[in-house]
Amino acid sequence: MSLALVQSRALLGLAAPAVTVEVHLANGLPAFTLVGLADVEVKEARERVRAAILNSGLEFPSNKRITVNLAPADLPKDSGRFDLPIALGLLAASGQLDGARLAGWEFAGELSLSGQLRSVRGALATALALRSQGEAARLVLPLDSAREAALVPDAPIYGAEHLLDVVAQFLPPGAEGQAGEPGGWQRVLPAPVADAEPGPDLADVKGQAAARRALEIAAAGGHGLLLAGPPGSGKSMLAQRFASILPPMTVQEALESAAVASLAGRFTPARWMRRPTGSPHHSASAVALVGGGSPPRPGEISLAHHGVLFLDEFPEFARSALEALREPLESGHITIARAAQRAEFPARFQLVAAMNPCPCGFAGSRQRACRCTPEQIARYQGKLSGPLLDRIDLHVEVPHLPAEELLGAPPGEPSAAVRARVVAARERALARQGGPNQTLSGQALQDAAGLDEAASRFLQTAATRLAWSARATHRALKVARTIADLGGSEHVGLAHVGEAIQYRRVLTAK
Repeated sequence: MSLALVQSRALLGLAAPAVTVEVHLANGLPAFTLVGLADVEVKEARERVRAAILNSGLEFPSNKRITVNLAPADLPKDSGRFDLPIALGLLAASGQLDGARLAGWEFAGELSLSGQLRSVRGALATALALRSQGEAARLVLPLDSAREAALVPDAPIYGAEHLLDVVAQFLPPGAEGQAGEPGGWQRVLPAPVADAEPGPDLADVKGQAAARRALEIAAAGGHGLLLAGPPGSGKSMLAQRFASILPPMTVQEALESAAVASLAGRFTPARWMRRPTGSPHHSASAVALVGGGSPPRPGEISLAHHGVLFLDEFPEFARSALEALREPLESGHITIARAAQRAEFPARFQLVAAMNPCPCGFAGSRQRACRCTPEQIARYQGKLSGPLLDRIDLHVEVPHLPAEELLGAPPGEPSAAVRARVVAARERALARQGGPNQTLSGQALQDAAGLDEAASRFLQTAATRLAWSARATHRALKVARTIADLGGSEHVGLAHVGEAIQYRRVLTAK
């Protein structure tokens, strides 16, 4: 009778709780039992591990009664990441590995039938969780996953290509070389960051001075933006170039964003230090947007963390999906609660939404007559609830451009010039309060605004006459603070408040 313990990690949000793989061999009828609230793909590890050990030239204890326990028992486990620790536990329990040498190491990896290690999702999230929890354990992963996890600074990450590469590092004393030479084992260091490929440039946008100005304000302060206008006026074109004027990511922001993408299996090293831009189709469900499932997976709002979420055809999304955005827009995170488990994902994204003013798209247009009735327009705009619109800081109309202005106008200001102003304004906000203006609330907003008397009276009058909620008033004040930062002003004046008020436009049937 023998027992071996191997450490691994499960995936539950960004927490990556520790899992101990316990392997027990006993005499009796041959059997291979796996317990510990394992999902189907984890239970299938029995066949993968058996074939991988035999095809690697190692001995599988087929004449023993094998019991594998994944502790804690009440924590759900999924994916093939437990293949490698289960295989190592079997080899240690049967005396082919030195179990004492496995202490201080953690393992994750899926095994092919030949013993090759296949990458697993969530590698970077696992390494980030280890660092945030202050764990000193060294992490062993398949080589591709190890390159991803090594992006976490100072993380002790080791990569291997084959089961034998790992086995050769933990052989009993005096048994070195019996399992073959380790060809793929290595300490993996972060790869150099490649230069970002130039994306769509704001210089392609001609005219639309008001919309360009709103994009600049939104980028500088981290504000949400709603673009409304007829078809073909340039709403999608503006939104697709929004990321090009955002400030560069910090290392911590890049780690948080990449960790979420890693959980969903969407991370690629080529996207490192680049702000994500998500643009789900309007048929996306509420679960696709905010996340869900069992175990919970991140949705589009979390995959856009520290990036941009572009929702085109905004009113065409399901009402339940749009209403699910209300809490994340306010708090910057989403909590997915289920009967058996609870997971929290970050969701500090910038919302850029685009919509037509009516079903036909030409309400208020000077180029083409609208064929919608007032009731149809009111019903269409009514798909967007007041509380949701209240949480979007800037509402901007994008009018149709005449052909002579579209074809004869020179190129617009390039993204690089706009980005320089955005970075300067963001640095002023960071130096003043430690975060972008969109995150301000309560007394911190009052202190940062520094409203003069005339600006304060003007804002109060506007809020009263336009029947604003307290949230709308505070959001207008945040936008005014950002406008002042773009102008290099320490205090919010009458002109800043006046410009901010025009961006709180309420949609009305025309």
